[in-house]
Amino acid sequence: MTRRGGRRTSLPSGRTRDADFLPATREEMSARGWDRLDVILVTGDAYVDSPFIGAAAIGRLLEKAGCRVGVLAQPDVRSGTDIERLGEPALFWGVSGGSVDSMVANYTALGKPRRTDDFTPGGLNDRRPDRAVIAYTNLIRSRFKRTKPIVLGGIEASLRRVAHYDYWTDTIRGSILADAKADTLVYGMGERAVLEIAARLRDGRDWRDVRGLCHLAASPPDGCIALPSLAEVRADPDAFIRMFRVFCENQDPPTAQRLCQRQDGRWLVHNPPQPHLSEAGLDEVCELPFSREVHPLDAQRGAVRAQDTIRFSLASHRGCAGECRFCAVALHQGRRVLSRSEASLLREAGRLAASAGFRGVISDVGGPTANMYGLSCGKMERSGACRDRRCLFPEPCPSLEHDHGRQMRLLRKLRALPGVRHVFVSSGVRHDLVLDDRRSGLAYLGELAAHHVSGQLKLAPEHSEQGVLDVMGKAGRRHLADFKEAFDRLSRKAGKKQFLTYYLLAAHPGCTDEDMQRLGEFARRELHLVPEQVQIFTPTPSTWSTVMYRTGVDPFSGRRLFVEKTARGKQRQKDLATGDGRRERRKKKNRNAGRACPT
Repeated sequence: MTRRGGRRTSLPSGRTRDADFLPATREEMSARGWDRLDVILVTGDAYVDSPFIGAAAIGRLLEKAGCRVGVLAQPDVRSGTDIERLGEPALFWGVSGGSVDSMVANYTALGKPRRTDDFTPGGLNDRRPDRAVIAYTNLIRSRFKRTKPIVLGGIEASLRRVAHYDYWTDTIRGSILADAKADTLVYGMGERAVLEIAARLRDGRDWRDVRGLCHLAASPPDGCIALPSLAEVRADPDAFIRMFRVFCENQDPPTAQRLCQRQDGRWLVHNPPQPHLSEAGLDEVCELPFSREVHPLDAQRGAVRAQDTIRFSLASHRGCAGECRFCAVALHQGRRVLSRSEASLLREAGRLAASAGFRGVISDVGGPTANMYGLSCGKMERSGACRDRRCLFPEPCPSLEHDHGRQMRLLRKLRALPGVRHVFVSSGVRHDLVLDDRRSGLAYLGELAAHHVSGQLKLAPEHSEQGVLDVMGKAGRRHLADFKEAFDRLSRKAGKKQFLTYYLLAAHPGCTDEDMQRLGEFARRELHLVPEQVQIFTPTPSTWSTVMYRTGVDPFSGRRLFVEKTARGKQRQKDLATGDGRRERRKKKNRNAGRACPT
């Protein structure tokens, strides 16, 4: 028996095996005495049994609730051999594209195929299909007629749950739920929703009103907010903006209402999100008995590069208050930051220190942004996030409690554990948040510089020009210069030669060639480097920046934006920042000179 949402529910009996894998083969099922599984999870990643891998986390949580769970990692969509390996589940199939949207995993921002995949054994990008969620669902349907319900989940499904712009076809597509012909879709961090679906299916009860899921219906339910239809948002950019605004305004559990959207003769019903996990709930998920190893079936195919990053890392929190307009973390994980307890993190670190292969280094303690650990807002916790203002833009909100002291205390205790030599913060920090913390921000930065930087500390300023930063929803560049000065000074004080790594973005809506040229000049003049980590903006589903890319309008100011849409123009913007643009300008000058010469 298990208790979820105040209701006692019954789930199938099962057997938990400590520090083991969920079955991925018939032999592993037989070793547990199982002839049939309750749930089969299909994923676009290799099977790494880690709290950082969604399929593993959901599988372990279902296992703890008593379900018999198996995992099919990267099944071959060209045959039925892999998908039929574990048989058919008694309750449902869970389908995920993996840790990254499959189209992002398979193609660069310029549309070129990616050769490598950190979540595929051997590193060669040859096992994740395009539109993996759709491909896997079709594979199941082709091999198991009238099968048990198919439940979609993960980042690919979550961010494609309503009408969305698809960069790779340059069209607005309907919900992936309809394209995949699945039964339901769990969005966000779906622990509560998946447990409730499993319990209801086990008891033969209807699951369509479960919070945190979407389903298709012949007619809209009473009391829902009707979004502009798929046909309307395809035809009218203003309707697309209106749709996305109402969609975003209804993603916070305390205030969200049910949404619906007409799509090709049917209605997509979007239930309100599940309540956020409590601190104890998040501790429970992260402390499930993960082996933190690659399953032997995948390990024999080669190393999984992502394992190097996550094997000895700690997830201290989830969610992001930043809401950068090109990022979907807040929409998927939540705008409210949920932090784990210090006791839980210390217990997990102790287990890491005692595990095979540990060499004394915890490679990361963090989340989407490392220094949001412990960040809170009383209003957000009581009545939901503000609709009329953001937490960090243009300046941190006075109501936001962001004392870095809590993370400093945690880091000190972690590095004092027996067997731990180094504890690094590798997931990056918000430099503006550090500077705004007058109580302990500089002390925190000094602590990082002295003990927790493995040569380089990651920042993501994205740009230097205020007009572009305003469109992105990012802090101004004055914060960056002040942070660099403080970091360099504190590193020298600690007797260490270490550096800042800057992630920068080219071809974001509103960004021109001149903006990128000035970014390159700023980096060389103020940061004393030639930028290397310059990425070209990819319009991923369900972000405000993608809405801007599609419509050419800043939805917050109403003004028209320049949007670079050609591959050559995007590459030129990147080159202008990295210094390669000087070669491009010389070529252009020579071409112009040639045209001016008499024949």
